[in-house]
Amino acid sequence: MRRLMIWLVAATVTVALTVVVFCPASWMSLLLEKQTNGRLTLGDAQGTLWNGSGFIGGAPGPNDPVTPLLPGRFNWRLSPLVLLGQVDIALENKEALTQPVRITGSWNQWQVTPGGLKLPAERLAGLGAPLNTIQPSGRMVLNWTPLQVARNGNAVEVSGTTTLQMEDIASRLSPIKPLGAYQLIMDWRGQQAQLALKSIRGPLLLSGTGSLANGRLRFSGKAEAEEGQEERLANLLNLLGQRRRENGKDVIALEFK
Repeated sequence: MRRLMIWLVAATVTVALTVVVFCPASWMSLLLEKQTNGRLTLGDAQGTLWNGSGFIGGAPGPNDPVTPLLPGRFNWRLSPLVLLGQVDIALENKEALTQPVRITGSWNQWQVTPGGLKLPAERLAGLGAPLNTIQPSGRMVLNWTPLQVARNGNAVEVSGTTTLQMEDIASRLSPIKPLGAYQLIMDWRGQQAQLALKSIRGPLLLSGTGSLANGRLRFSGKAEAEEGQEERLANLLNLLGQRRRENGKDVIALEFK
């Protein structure tokens, strides 16, 4: 009986280790969906949970296919020390990341090394409304300083700064292409971020400040045409908001509350 018990325990341990070692990469997809409330998923997952790859996708509806949001495939290496509560994951994607990124920490708190993520604006329509209506196009890069990320209950707290650089931005709502280049700075402090938007060049000029708290956006800004471009942009500006006079000039109020 004792020998039988030893064999049963050994067999159980062997099966458990086999499952842990060879658990599929699709498990990473389940983790991503849970952390993003189903907005993002991992498509065509290959390899294992510890060493795998896949593309980041979004599924606007339950019956819609997964569509890639970012170029290339993300390759990851996850240390088995995560089973002991120590997170150490390395991410690489030469087409989407400006440099490899490493995430370290515990189950509830992580440190993210500086990096940048290329965001093809055309693919953002895969996230659904209102982006599928605006149909943006252009080049975007999201850069970040070292980030501290912590989970507090069901909420996520972030400390650090992210900067979204937008170049040659256009929309199917306007025949004028490009509309301009812009910069959005997000200063993260816990569950809140202070926002600052400014134009690098026109002809459509955007500016304003705001905040993002608990998923709720508050923003106060304006949109206006570069001098000499008022007539060309009149139709688009009328779609963006209400007109108001500011310093003797018509501008469009951009208010989100």
